[in-house]
Amino acid sequence: MGSQNGVVFEDFFPAMVEKLGVEGFMKELCNGFRLLMDGEKGVITFESLKRNSELLGLQDMSDEEVVCMLREGDLNGDGNLDEMEFCTLMFRLSPGLMKSSRNLLIESIISEM
Repeated sequence: MGSQNGVVFEDFFPAMVEKLGVEGFMKELCNGFRLLMDGEKGVITFESLKRNSELLGLQDMSDEEVVCMLREGDLNGDGNLDEMEFCTLMFRLSPGLMKSSRNLLIESIISEM
């Protein structure tokens, strides 16, 4: 069941990029981050991801899968996902996108700082 979710992500993102363009896709990722984040902490926590998982159609994810997703994306080891970590994780879940869009992702992050 767990690997099925990954396939959905990988099929979904290239289609979204094609439809929205990279800039539109980045905006959607940011919107997705805001939907999933803990409003007080400004990061995605286990609780906020679990609480909002049905927005992504991931309500069937086990606690263990949620923890794995957080752990995979958590680059600074704080147990949460900040916006950059979330975007990086979403791109990593979609290998085809990563190659062509990595520089655009970095540029858009830098321009927002």
